[in-house]
Parts: sequence; structure tokens; C-alpha cells
Amino acid sequence: MIELLSNPDAWIALVTLTLLEVVLGIDNIVFIAILASRLPVEKQALAYRLGLLGAMVTRIALLLMINWVMGLTAPLFEVMGHPFSGRDLILLGGGLFLIAKSAQEIYDKVEGEEQEDIAGWFSGLPGIVGQIMILDIIFSLDSVITAVGMAEDIEIMVTAVMIAIAVMLLFAKQIGDFVNRYPSMKILALSFLLLIGVLLTAEGLGQHINKGYIYFAMAFALMVELLNIRFRKKQVAT
Repeated sequence: MIELLSNPDAWIALVTLTLLEVVLGIDNIVFIAILASRLPVEKQALAYRLGLLGAMVTRIALLLMINWVMGLTAPLFEVMGHPFSGRDLILLGGGLFLIAKSAQEIYDKVEGEEQEDIAGWFSGLPGIVGQIMILDIIFSLDSVITAVGMAEDIEIMVTAVMIAIAVMLLFAKQIGDFVNRYPSMKILALSFLLLIGVLLTAEGLGQHINKGYIYFAMAFALMVELLNIRFRKKQVAT
């Protein structure tokens, strides 16, 4: 470990991986914000902490099982000439789940009657934390595979994950509160998750989509919505 601290390449890999984990963790924060908003107010802060700590546990577990994770890229079977690997099946299942979950939440916000108090294990605090941990496996699968190509030492990968989670813990509640404060922002966040679900499903089916285009579209939509929020505030003030 001391040798790693004196190695400039190790520090570069650590900083790069940490930034990567933080950027990819935005999806997680939005997902946590949407789910936590269905809990009583006094439990929401706990949901953020447990959700992100659970995400850290799943990511570190994936890193410690890196040989198994890398083996997921091997083809398992073919359908109409297209090979499917374990990674493809995980991305496909996660993408379909995210599409269904986002569509249901959008319907509840737009057409349905939103529940203020929810009950049951799946909808309560344990169930929500469980959903966050399961979805984090989907979100972090590609980043873990990428991390292996960027760093050779498991210590650097685990440290990057822990630092990134610590950073997200500092800002997750503020981001979540902002998303939940404005109904239109909440719909936009759910639309982002729906888009990510489509992206994951396409990846699982072997259709590669440049994520740069997706992230640019999301950033542009966010900028437009922020301008709308500012415009509406100005109208109310006048």
C-alpha cells in the first residue's frame, strides 16, 4: 500500500476513478430521491444514507468478485444469431425494471393518486433500500469493468468507490430535495431514468448507443427546465 502512495500513476488512476464513480452515481442519487420521496419525511434522510451505503457495499462486493464480473462477458447462448452474455442479461433485466418503475412513477405523478403514506416491505424503508442496492448493481456493472481497465490494484478501486460515496452523501439530500421541490423537475428526473432504462435495454440487446449523446440531451433538458423554473419564479414575483 505504501508503494501505491508513492506511485504517481496510482494517484492519477484514483482521481480518475473517483470522478467516474461520482458522475455515474448521479443516476443513483436521482433514483434514491424518487423512491425516498414516497417515505414519511422523517425517514427520508435515513433512506439516503442507507441507500448510498448499500450502493457502496454492492460496488465493493462487485470489485472483490472481479473475476466473476469479467466472466459475465462470455457468451452463454444465442438467439437468432445474437450471443447473450451474463452482462447482457443483467443489463436487459435492469433496463426493463427501470423502464417499468419510471413509467409507473410518472403515471402516479400525472394521472394517478399519489400515496402519502405507504406500507409493506417492498414499499417501506427496507424494500426501498433493497431496490437501490439491486439497481446499483446494474448502474455500476459497466463502471466496475471499466475500472479494471484503468487501475490494476483493488485497493485503488475500493478507495475510489468509498471517496465517491462520501462525496455523494454530502450532496445527495440537497439534490433530492431540489428534485422533489419542483413537480416538473421530478417528472424530468423520472424521464431521465426512463431514458437510462431504454439505454440499458438496448445495451443488453447488443445495440451500442454512445452515452455522450444521452448525457448531452439530459444536460440540455435540465438547463431548459432550470430556465423555466427561474422564469416562473420571476412571473410570480411580478
